[in-house]
Amino acid sequence: MEGGIRFDRVSVAYGGTTVLDSLDLTVEPGEVMALLGPSGSGKTTALRAVAGFVRPLSGRVFLGGRDVTDEPPYRRGVGMVVQQYALFPHMRVEDNVAFGLKARRGREAVPRREIPGRVASALEMTGMAEYARRYPRELSGGQQQRVAIARALAVRPGVLLLDEPLSALDARLRSGMLAELARLHRELPDVSILYVTHDQVEALTLADRIAVMDRARLEDCGTPRELYRSPRTEFTASFVGNANLLPVTVGSGAVAFGRAEFTVDTGEVGAGVSATLCVRPHLVGLGPGPNQVVGTVREVQWRGATHRLYVEVEGRRVMADLRELREPPAHGDSVTLHFAPEDGVLLAAGVGHG
Repeated sequence: MEGGIRFDRVSVAYGGTTVLDSLDLTVEPGEVMALLGPSGSGKTTALRAVAGFVRPLSGRVFLGGRDVTDEPPYRRGVGMVVQQYALFPHMRVEDNVAFGLKARRGREAVPRREIPGRVASALEMTGMAEYARRYPRELSGGQQQRVAIARALAVRPGVLLLDEPLSALDARLRSGMLAELARLHRELPDVSILYVTHDQVEALTLADRIAVMDRARLEDCGTPRELYRSPRTEFTASFVGNANLLPVTVGSGAVAFGRAEFTVDTGEVGAGVSATLCVRPHLVGLGPGPNQVVGTVREVQWRGATHRLYVEVEGRRVMADLRELREPPAHGDSVTLHFAPEDGVLLAAGVGHG
């Protein structure tokens, strides 16, 4: 099957409540697109619309350039992995992987003689070949997840849908499976992957681009680097990584934050306009420098390689992530913080949701 997904103003409603609102989004062939957002943002609904499990109220869904809006799931040629894995406990691994192939009918049917080879290939690709004769209960959570991915890959989909596939794993297994998914993507360069997650680390690690969802709508879309370094909205800034979001008033080439004035790129934002200044915590330095402010330490957290300082400045909390300090400041100390002019991103009020 040919890869690529296109949502053409797709809306979905349940009982009169809109859960996906006019989604316009294209996933290119071979691209990993993460749908990132909080619970209820519409990301899983979008994925289910691609799979054919929900019917759009309006709009069209295209796979490989083909309109599949009215086609049943089994005709769409997609592979899907959900967070519970949904393996059959009474079937061995090889039979679980073969199930989707054997269930195909009509023009989608796979010749019986081809099924063993496809199963073996999918298990080999996911590193599960030696476990083919085991039952799911004899596998770890990470191994069960690999079997679920192998089952999805066995149908040789042009599109692979992953719905929170790592949420049931512990932190160590999750890290390992992220590396495995990245490897699989390199081995399947023509397969488009739509990856639903609420975990920003997963999205930043795996995705070529991230679509940020909020309140049933697309909030922002771009590469991980674009969204992290130059977010368009306050929601994107706060959801993709940590951010200091400071209310400022725009002047000529500078912004005012309380009694402080910062030199930043104001772009096309006019003077006198209220806006929000985004500064990432790891770009905030301790001590005098450009764009400096003085504040009071309210909390110090040791995080191994770094210390995080929470500093009250002009009545606002400012976070600073600093390389591990030999003698960190104490609660109540007065400290000076600064950031480079190029590290402040100005977010105009009212940007987002359309």
